[in-house]
Amino acid sequence: MTVAAAVVVGAAGPASAATVLSTGHVDVVDVDYAGGALTVRLLDGTVSPAVERDPADVELRVLSGAKTTVPNNAAYSFLGTPGSTVWILPQTQNASLLWPGWNSTDVAGGVFQSNTLRFRLTGVTGGQFAIYTTSLGNPTVLFNSRDGLPDSRSLATGAHAHANWAFSNAGTYTITFEVSGVLAASGATVSDQASYTFTVQA
Repeated sequence: MTVAAAVVVGAAGPASAATVLSTGHVDVVDVDYAGGALTVRLLDGTVSPAVERDPADVELRVLSGAKTTVPNNAAYSFLGTPGSTVWILPQTQNASLLWPGWNSTDVAGGVFQSNTLRFRLTGVTGGQFAIYTTSLGNPTVLFNSRDGLPDSRSLATGAHAHANWAFSNAGTYTITFEVSGVLAASGATVSDQASYTFTVQA
């Protein structure tokens, strides 16, 4: 798998390094629990071994090869008007594009009630954004900023999944996810959130 890296120099002050990921496997939302803290990071699987990164230091690039059109099918109306342009990072890996997913495999069973976490999309700027799965051509919408936020789903501990990530237009997006859970031992709720930068190429 391939990773592209760039150094971004600000107009003033010290230079800051940003890792730019444009192809390969990335668990965008990587959930861990250790030392009493739940953390949301990014697991970069484009390198071996995989590296955990601070989302603030990563640019996730949606290449122009992700550009397609909304199907003429009412089931896909959550993506926009049929025939309009949409950028989709697909559920099934395409070696020429980023393959984003989420991961809670490092959260041990028995730590959280019912071995379940709450996975929420709390903010989107830059355009409309959706995550959905497809089976036999039929979509199941998991998150959709078009009809309002926050959107919330259950997330099993020990899980690893991929879906289609859809963007309505070119430009820079900031997408914020929050993960929370109720500890089985104490009943206390712990949570963390992270914001991710996606740049969608025209």
